[in-house]
Amino acid sequence: MFTGIVTELGTVTNMERMDGFTRFGINAPETTADAGIGDSIAVNGVCLTAISIDDGGFSVDVVDESLDRSSLGGLAPGGRVNLERPMPAHGRFDGHIVQGHVDGVGRVVSRTAEGEAARFRISLPASLSRYIVEKGSIAVDGTSLTITAVSELDADDAWFEIAVIPHTLEATVFGITEAGSEVNLEVDVIAKYLERMAGSGR
Repeated sequence: MFTGIVTELGTVTNMERMDGFTRFGINAPETTADAGIGDSIAVNGVCLTAISIDDGGFSVDVVDESLDRSSLGGLAPGGRVNLERPMPAHGRFDGHIVQGHVDGVGRVVSRTAEGEAARFRISLPASLSRYIVEKGSIAVDGTSLTITAVSELDADDAWFEIAVIPHTLEATVFGITEAGSEVNLEVDVIAKYLERMAGSGR
């Protein structure tokens, strides 16, 4: 389990297309300092398995299914990615429950400067809009953020807004995220469990 607190900005060093998957090499000296082969690492919010670790970096294999359902297919060497190791059992819970299972891909509609901070409006699949509420939590590219505004529930062009503080702009990919960028979205899993238990949609 993750909490959406990004611990390092990694850099994609290489990509190799295989049969049914793509192998990514990522430079991340802090993330790999105590990581081992087989460990989970969230890359832009996608939970992946480290298959090798060497020289301050690691490699992961991403199957086509994951590439199709996330924004990872748009990465290229030199691209920056948010990284997070799973929360240890004795760790501090700073964000919210994040599984590393992307629910959909959103697109940044606008980025507006607010002093040194920034406000982002992000579109999302209409099917996910019922899981988000103002002042609720959402993981965007693996970053735990608070929703500041949402579109109407039945809106065809569903969207939400987040306000990002200067520290988060510096410590995550939001510093280079502009209008038109695709972002991975994971809604609050508790909302999905509540819907299931209530029998919604039957």
